[in-house]
Amino acid sequence: MDIRELYKKINQSMDDLDLVSARKYMEENLDLLNKNKLHLRSNARELLKFIVDNADAETEPLNRRDMITIYSINTFASKFDIRGLRFTIKNNMDLLMREDVKHYLNADAKALLKGMSAIQIED
Repeated sequence: MDIRELYKKINQSMDDLDLVSARKYMEENLDLLNKNKLHLRSNARELLKFIVDNADAETEPLNRRDMITIYSINTFASKFDIRGLRFTIKNNMDLLMREDVKHYLNADAKALLKGMSAIQIED
């Protein structure tokens, strides 16, 4: 594929909000796009930056079990069920140590977990 055609396809995918296709094109040609990212539109450059940042982090994505646990924590916190919340975090402390999990917690869960010293959040 020609480089101009690649830029055109990525920009068109971003305009159509087809992020899956745009990400696929970017991941396949990451080195080439990093050198010449000025040819991409701003939204495509932001997606490229996100892909590069996540590739450098080398963290494994959350699996289904982790997402269910986070949902349970959020539910217990919303209902102010401290007993259920303590039981859930007791069995899943390794999950709460991850930085990316804090983005999935609701405000109630963040406040309660911070109060319990289960997580640390900088204001």
